[in-house]
Amino acid sequence: MRTGGQILVDHLALNGIGRIFMVPGESFLPALDALHDTPSIDVVVCRHEGGAAMMAEATSRLALAGVGGDGTNGVIGAAFVTRGPGLANAMSGLHVAMQAGTPLLLLVGLPPSGHEGRGAFQELPPEPFAGHAVKWAATVRDAARIPEFVNRAIVTARSGTAGPVILGLPEDVLAAAAEVANAPPTRIASAGPSWSDLAQIAAALERAEWPIVIAGGPGWTPATRAELARFAERFDLPVVASFRSQDVIDNRSPQYVGHAGIGMCPKLTAAIARADLLIAIGTRLDEVTAGRYELLTPPTPRQRALVHVHPDPAALGVNLQATVPVVSSIAAFAASLDDITPSVRRGALHSWSTLRRDLRAAFESWQSFSAMPASSTQIATSPSTVRFESVVRHLSDVLPPDAVICNGAGNYAAFVHRAFTYKDAGTQLAPVSGSMGYGLPAAIAAKLAAPERDVICFAGDGCFQMTSPELATAVQYGLGIVVVIANNGLLGTIRAEQERRYPGRRIATSLVNPDFAALARSHGAFGERITRDNEIAGAIARARAARRPAILDIAVDPDAIAPGVSLSGLTSAALSDAD
Repeated sequence: MRTGGQILVDHLALNGIGRIFMVPGESFLPALDALHDTPSIDVVVCRHEGGAAMMAEATSRLALAGVGGDGTNGVIGAAFVTRGPGLANAMSGLHVAMQAGTPLLLLVGLPPSGHEGRGAFQELPPEPFAGHAVKWAATVRDAARIPEFVNRAIVTARSGTAGPVILGLPEDVLAAAAEVANAPPTRIASAGPSWSDLAQIAAALERAEWPIVIAGGPGWTPATRAELARFAERFDLPVVASFRSQDVIDNRSPQYVGHAGIGMCPKLTAAIARADLLIAIGTRLDEVTAGRYELLTPPTPRQRALVHVHPDPAALGVNLQATVPVVSSIAAFAASLDDITPSVRRGALHSWSTLRRDLRAAFESWQSFSAMPASSTQIATSPSTVRFESVVRHLSDVLPPDAVICNGAGNYAAFVHRAFTYKDAGTQLAPVSGSMGYGLPAAIAAKLAAPERDVICFAGDGCFQMTSPELATAVQYGLGIVVVIANNGLLGTIRAEQERRYPGRRIATSLVNPDFAALARSHGAFGERITRDNEIAGAIARARAARRPAILDIAVDPDAIAPGVSLSGLTSAALSDAD
């Protein structure tokens, strides 16, 4: 006989879940009591349920990339929150997971089942409330069925297009005793390409003159990255990372030609539009990767052939009709790449070798900012401010290859995605959903999963303050992360759009910020403000050496609103257009 709480915890441990992020609640005290006697599961107390859910999502992404997925953290991130406000607060993290296709298990303590439907204290039924924010939501009403529900939740979260699931657990069900045998750990079915699929891809390569590979999505391990690189080198193919999947291949490779994200290199944009063959692996070809569906137009792309590889058949052909749809996991497809053998004479590959070389040269120029228009004032003109790309580039140069780079959303992220060179697997954590506040929780999860790695969080001043209470979580667990804040006193993305569309009519985009360095020190963390380029190297070295959470407050010129874009120039252009 075990309580429902003990049955639940036992089955989380059996399925390799080694860490749970939570804000504790009285609705799941029996489960907390069971965790007290389960040393194999690390309990991390967070400051907000949204932060806890984001940490769980980042844990899953890292585990899928082979970081912290050796049994200490399992292959799915888990968070535990209480009913009502706890569930509502966690929704931001669920949206991140749903948009990214990341498995996540959210456990929610509920009021006693006898009060269900009566408007009980903090009652909020998970199933109707979650709606389209999760793949599946269910409430367990019998302690003896907890093993069944846990296994179904994990299988659902990890299968096909992965995503978040919710298990509602009424307080009395967790407290009730039941006699039930342990269920074996879940096993996830994985599809692979057929010989017909591989033959069709080979035939498409034979016909191609302008082929491009687009790779992305979660699940790129060191092994799958090596297989992708070998395939691209064999045929001298250009490889593009889908939105916020820049770690799918070593960016130093001559095959890597850039990132299909916001602020894409113009030559890469033109090349994707002109390509006659796209081989998309692992990515769902979301709106940003597809250039707002202008580079790849639904339902039939302008490109002559589209090979689309994805583990979920329901994701193939929904928006974009693929010439060769392939239902396969990334691992199974990558393992089959050596079997793609088009009967193409080596000399016939030279036409796209020129394409690959040109795109690589354009990428290197774009990344170094040497491709910036001469009239651009994105380089800060004030002597008291810092060029943010200089901060990013310095970190890219001095950090070890396996450093994990985290960020949330905002114009500052364009500098990160453009100037940083991602080298190893599992080194980029960024929200495909465009969720502000993601960087700090992700950094905490990364440092817990891989304490030996450097972990850097980039954030805007508005982005950081979305989840800034989690700095206390980092301090509590002694996590030596470095948070780099681009502080320009603006919600820059919205301000820029205001100037484009409603020039001179500014509202709701200015920020009055705290002294972020002093805020760090008040928590017991390291804090320093950087006001000049020549202070960058020393401050970063001191922050990394602090061996505790650190904040670097970067005084960024508000005029340098985005790479290649000045706010003053944008305002002048907008006013000129209006005239």
